[in-house]
Amino acid sequence: MHYHRRPGWALPESAVTPESVFLNRRQILAGMGMGAGLLAAPGALRAMPQAESAFDPMPDLHEAFADAGMPPTDEALTSTYNNFYEFGSSKRIFEEAQKLETDGWTIRITGEVEEEMEISVEDLLTEMPMEERIVRLRCVEAWSMVVPWIGFPMSALIEKARPLSSAQYVKMQTFMNPDVATEQRASWWPWPYTEGLTMDEAKNELSFMVVGAYGKVLHKQFGAPIRLHTPWKYGFKSIKSIDHIEFTSERPLSFWEELAEKEYGFWANVNPEVAHPRWSQAEELVLGTEEKIPTQLYNGYGEWVADMYAGLPEEVGERFWR
Repeated sequence: MHYHRRPGWALPESAVTPESVFLNRRQILAGMGMGAGLLAAPGALRAMPQAESAFDPMPDLHEAFADAGMPPTDEALTSTYNNFYEFGSSKRIFEEAQKLETDGWTIRITGEVEEEMEISVEDLLTEMPMEERIVRLRCVEAWSMVVPWIGFPMSALIEKARPLSSAQYVKMQTFMNPDVATEQRASWWPWPYTEGLTMDEAKNELSFMVVGAYGKVLHKQFGAPIRLHTPWKYGFKSIKSIDHIEFTSERPLSFWEELAEKEYGFWANVNPEVAHPRWSQAEELVLGTEEKIPTQLYNGYGEWVADMYAGLPEEVGERFWR
């Protein structure tokens, strides 16, 4: 029998943001799929209940949501309150986002790698070690939630990509399709949405490639079919609907950094002591409640990420903003 130790950063199931009516996860995961090809693919989402993981991916969630110290936020809220600027600047883009076609989605892996490739998400999932992770998400707009993501460590994708030693950064881009995502027709936005991490950040155990949530295939408004989540950084760093990953020796210029460098810098690590130029970051509103709670440095994940920033110049190390 295999025993798996829960990492110290893993939140308890009682902290999850639940659905209003949450079905048994075993039943849900057993029936998951992302098109006919994935349903037939061993080791993909359909097979996640049997995946080796540091987590038990099959608990019954009927009894999982004990008192978390705050009222739970329902999935009905988290799935209808979203930032996805390709579909509009309001929080109510969930219906517009359903236009995104995710079947047959492919990801190009280019740049400083041994061999460039293009791979379908379906094929990628058959090779990746699937996990469920319950982690915090802190938006730069000073609200937060807790989500049960399904996916795999970004480090596993990097291992498959085989980057050269010269690659110091991972640059990621979202799809570009103005016919579907009509906000991409606006010339004042620097499309496609671009984000980046250092190689150390990308290889960190907390960097997670997400393909599902709440025991289901990822909602389109969450960034289907594959997105990033880096829980110690503000949410805008966790790029959605990725279709291009480039390994590079040059630091990428991210979407929001290009628009407003003084407000949204490259590092974007959660820091309650550094205010956004237009509002405080000392507290956060937990979605679905009227409660504000103190924000934690690195969103509470400092034990696992702080060492990566110890050698930064003082102005960056203190602010984490630029």
